[in-house]
Amino acid sequence: MGKIGILTGGGDCPGLNSVIRAVERTSSLEKWEVLGFRYGWKGVMENEFMVVDGKTVSGILPKGGTILGTSRTNPYKDPNGLEKVKKTFEKNQLTALVAVGGEDTLGVASKLFKDGLPVVGVPKTIDNDLSATDYTFGFDTAINIVTECIDRLHTTAESHNRVIVVEIMGRHAGWIALESGIAGGADVILIPEVPIEIKEVCDLIKKRHARGKTFSIVAVAEGAKMAGKDITLEEKKDQFGHVRLGGIGQTLAELIEKNTGFETRVTVLGHIQRGGTPSAFDRVLGTRFGVKAVELVKKKQFGQMVSLAGTKIISVPLDQATGELKLVPKEYYDMAKIFFG
Repeated sequence: MGKIGILTGGGDCPGLNSVIRAVERTSSLEKWEVLGFRYGWKGVMENEFMVVDGKTVSGILPKGGTILGTSRTNPYKDPNGLEKVKKTFEKNQLTALVAVGGEDTLGVASKLFKDGLPVVGVPKTIDNDLSATDYTFGFDTAINIVTECIDRLHTTAESHNRVIVVEIMGRHAGWIALESGIAGGADVILIPEVPIEIKEVCDLIKKRHARGKTFSIVAVAEGAKMAGKDITLEEKKDQFGHVRLGGIGQTLAELIEKNTGFETRVTVLGHIQRGGTPSAFDRVLGTRFGVKAVELVKKKQFGQMVSLAGTKIISVPLDQATGELKLVPKEYYDMAKIFFG
């Protein structure tokens, strides 16, 4: 009887549990045991796992987060990390490991494959910024949550004649801010791909108010850059070299109020965007990804990542999947700008 390991790494997002459930259900058809490693790569390094069976996955489909837990641990930052991972594979006689994560988690998976380990990847990033797949699960849920929040902020902004700045997730790519901003009718949308020109933002708001509007909604991604620089909460970096972003909303709100004279407030959505019940789209996509991952293991097609191409689930090489980020194209942002102001 074979054994498949599975881990979830990086930030949590809605739909992770549907992948875990699908891997267990599909593996059970092959009489394979599934070991769920706790807290991402940390669990693999420390050989900390739980047996994932039918009882374990019962009822987890509508739950957000991940029953396995997660972390941003990087085995390659530990001098003995690779050896620890190899020992876990040997000790448990793993047929393969399914790594569910984003650029960082899958980057580790790609290195491990090159170091001789049988690994398969499942793309997970709420930012939808992996270039080798059309969509990642969690994104659909996030844009629906953010759109609802923007809808709610409209009523307060209008009641108080305020400008409200909404800070939204998006470190390098502005997909969540852009699509939820369009759907929610934000008056200005600011994303990491396009440097913020504060005069241009303030001019848009002034023109809007000059024609009789008494409020404005500004949607800004947390990774949007002011004067070419990231706005951060602290300089400390995680094991993948990322600083903790945050504060762009407050900085922007202060500048807007100073330059326009309009009362301005900021709302930081934070972890609300990640939490709660996954949408139907994300449940189905996570399920399809999980089934395909086990099929790759069955065919011994290691070093691959499952991917959504149009409506089909395919596979692509892991190193291709993590080669570059999928950023918002200029023409898409230009389309959104038609509705600014």
